Amino acid sequence: MSDRSTGQAPSRVVAVLGPTNTGKTHLAVERMLGHASGMIGLPLRLLAREIYDRIVKRRGVSSVALVTGEEKIVPPRAQFFVCTVEAMPLERQVEFLAIDEIQLVADPERGHVFTQRLLHARGRFETMFLGAGTMAPLIRSLIPDVEIVTRERLSTLTYAGSKKLTRLPPRSAIVAFSTDQVYAIAELIRRQRGGAAVVMGSLSPRTRNAQVELFQSGEVDFLVATDAIGMGLNMDVDHVAFAGLRKFDGRRTRWLHAHEIGQIAGRAGRHLRDGTFGVTAEATELDQDIVEQVVEHRFDPVEAAEWRNARLDFDTLPDLLRSLTVSSGFRGLNLTQPALDETLLRRAIKDEDVARISRSRGAIMRLWEACQLPDFQKTTLDEHARLSKEIFQALTGRHGRLSQDWIAPRFAELDRDDGQIDQLSARLSGVRTLSYIANRPDWLDQAQGWRDKTKALEERLSDVLHERLTARFVDRRTTALMRALNVTEDTVADVAGDGAVVVEGHAVGQLNGIHFQIEKGGGALEDRALRHAARQAVTPEIARRLGRLAADTEDAFAVLPDGAVLWRGAQAGQVAGGDWFAPKVRLLGELGPIAARERAQRRLEAWLAAEAGRALRPLRRLRTAVETGALKGLPRGLAFRLLETGGILDRRDVERDLSALSQVERRTLKTFGIRVGAHSVWMPALLKDRPRAVAQAFVAREPFRPVQATLTLLPDPSPSPRLLSAFGLRAAGRWALPIETLEALGEARAKGKGTVPDTDLTTLGLTREQSQALFAALKSTRAQQADAGEGQARQIKDSPFAALSALTAKPAPNRRRRRRPRSGAQ
Repeated sequence: MSDRSTGQAPSRVVAVLGPTNTGKTHLAVERMLGHASGMIGLPLRLLAREIYDRIVKRRGVSSVALVTGEEKIVPPRAQFFVCTVEAMPLERQVEFLAIDEIQLVADPERGHVFTQRLLHARGRFETMFLGAGTMAPLIRSLIPDVEIVTRERLSTLTYAGSKKLTRLPPRSAIVAFSTDQVYAIAELIRRQRGGAAVVMGSLSPRTRNAQVELFQSGEVDFLVATDAIGMGLNMDVDHVAFAGLRKFDGRRTRWLHAHEIGQIAGRAGRHLRDGTFGVTAEATELDQDIVEQVVEHRFDPVEAAEWRNARLDFDTLPDLLRSLTVSSGFRGLNLTQPALDETLLRRAIKDEDVARISRSRGAIMRLWEACQLPDFQKTTLDEHARLSKEIFQALTGRHGRLSQDWIAPRFAELDRDDGQIDQLSARLSGVRTLSYIANRPDWLDQAQGWRDKTKALEERLSDVLHERLTARFVDRRTTALMRALNVTEDTVADVAGDGAVVVEGHAVGQLNGIHFQIEKGGGALEDRALRHAARQAVTPEIARRLGRLAADTEDAFAVLPDGAVLWRGAQAGQVAGGDWFAPKVRLLGELGPIAARERAQRRLEAWLAAEAGRALRPLRRLRTAVETGALKGLPRGLAFRLLETGGILDRRDVERDLSALSQVERRTLKTFGIRVGAHSVWMPALLKDRPRAVAQAFVAREPFRPVQATLTLLPDPSPSPRLLSAFGLRAAGRWALPIETLEALGEARAKGKGTVPDTDLTTLGLTREQSQALFAALKSTRAQQADAGEGQARQIKDSPFAALSALTAKPAPNRRRRRRPRSGAQ
């Protein structure tokens, strides 16, 4: 936006600066509503939604627009626009424009966006910047004609020192800097004080509002939150307690700055009601000089703003990169470090497919748009880069948009409300990504329909998440995450190159692949704290490894006979069942983002299915023939039984089928690698080392492990036929032996005309007694029956066979009956 055109007075630029609880945001809203049109940019989607709802109550839904990365509500005749700073539609002309929390120009991640708004965003009549008093010198140097208005805090803020969690006063907000610690503190508060509401920046506005309502309504007296409450989220808080004084800022874990402590502590007290702040849990006492700065609102001024060139050159990819690295040339504007979009762009340029497409100005602009996709899901850089590349290729492809086939399965994967808090939060992050894509003006076919679907899904998941949070931290008794309470905030943890996890100089575990094994400790409080810190250290590394695993090539994996699935030489999973060609793999460990773990598990299962298809190719080919109907009749039945047993059959079980086979059918079986021996029917190709190793992995859960190449006594009950087949064995009575040995024994007996020579027995590793026992067990049913001449079979009276015999018997010769002479006849 620019100033008014020539002939009109320049836009009035005002900076309203001061500490928290000075009514700055309220003033900006009132000033905006005094104009015919206006726009306000806010630092958080949560705060934007709060201000939007407030203005809608006063002016009606048809007059107010909400514009964020993931949500757009823009009535046809909207007068007032409530936006996140990044999503402000600056091409619209409005009379009034305001930017809240302008001190974020110094933020390493988002500062360049706030700086661009400070320098260039203007309302036609009035522009207002809201923020901390530390911004006054910098704003004066950058905007010479600015009008500085200083506002004093409406209430006093005092330091209350350290208190135990169980001794905090009602209407307290406990601030932590990790999700685990938030949950652990909320659980303790629930046990000791009846319950707590939970507020985190990652929550959706709907969930956050429902949780805040628990606190505001008095249903609970405690709020456990991250530092998101420091950004203008107004609640009736009397005391703010810091459970930690260190935070991860996206690049490193560091101590909080004094002005950050002041921003968060300032949430205590509302309007004219005084507030207090202090520390709790394992947080150390604040230094006196920091306390004085917070109480007196005296902080070091912001010396420079993060800046990035907004006039980008899209002629060529090198020109675009060069324009991103141009310095401002002005004092107080420091060139920002590469943001996520620039990092993705640099990676994309190295991709041959992307570089080949990005030869026109329009394609390069599309690439830059795709690189600006936010990482709501906090995935690995590789995963986010792949998603950005997919979008770019679709936008520059034949249709120029993402198709229904692209978004529909991703939406379906998220469209479920089962699972626990972390799983629901992960799905909500995924929905935010799809919402962002659907709200881009020209990225997606049928975009409005998908906007409605993603919004409805977000609302449903938000309601379920609120129910889960309430059940866990207000209504239900749980024991989860209590060990996270006693971790000292300055614990130093490191993962060595060999996977050893060292905390404060003590080895506490080993990271092998993606599995973290904690050493057993003495159970003391210090040991528990060290182990928890170690988990915090390895979780980011595991997330990175999960991303690399999901994207790795086929040669990075292997499977062992005991069912272990290896990645880069370390076990990553265990075969957990399923079929050879549709296996189930259990991913080791429990750390890492849920989405990343699911992708890694699917990658292991896909590789194992492919490996089984290669190693067990004869079985795969046989199954395909059975399923497609290529095999028919008796060969199909034999093939089905071979598939059931894993490739080895007792000949006696199929003797009748074998005797009925035609020569053509026998040749058909031979083409599938099926051999018919004296005692067995089997597939010799499966007896090689590679097929055995893969087949044994699928039966690794069975307790019995036979000894290969020797005679093995079978347990009772006998193991499954598939287990024996996986080891190349066949059962003979109560023994199991290699099928080659069994068939060789039969051949030796045939050559010896019923007797096996001692030399052959020695070669086969069998004794005379063992061979006799085996032949007794293998004696066919026909051999065990008496010969036909040894006796007459007894027919059962009234049986079908007796009736058949009567019908086929020769008739007895007729005898003419001799008539008796009558008595007295002559």
